[in-house]
Amino acid sequence: MSGRGSIRTMYVRRCAMRKKLTRQGNSAALVIDRPILELLGMKPGSVVEVLTDGRSLLVRPVGEPSPERRRAFQEALEEANQVWGDMLRRLSRR
Repeated sequence: MSGRGSIRTMYVRRCAMRKKLTRQGNSAALVIDRPILELLGMKPGSVVEVLTDGRSLLVRPVGEPSPERRRAFQEALEEANQVWGDMLRRLSRR
């Protein structure tokens, strides 16, 4: 539905799955099925962000930063290095 003044609503189909954690060394691993990986554009080795509120987990893919965000980060890094670089170098020698 499109057009001037219209509201577009997107319904996200949510499905609940029961999964069993598997042992991975001294930790536990959650196996994510291929269709979910494909839906999220993920593959083995993808970087994810894991959030918790103490009761549930949210796992979401971490995308590549945009060129603008990279440029802003580089500028901030250079500015911090100009302001604090000498002091940080002195502290690192201690």
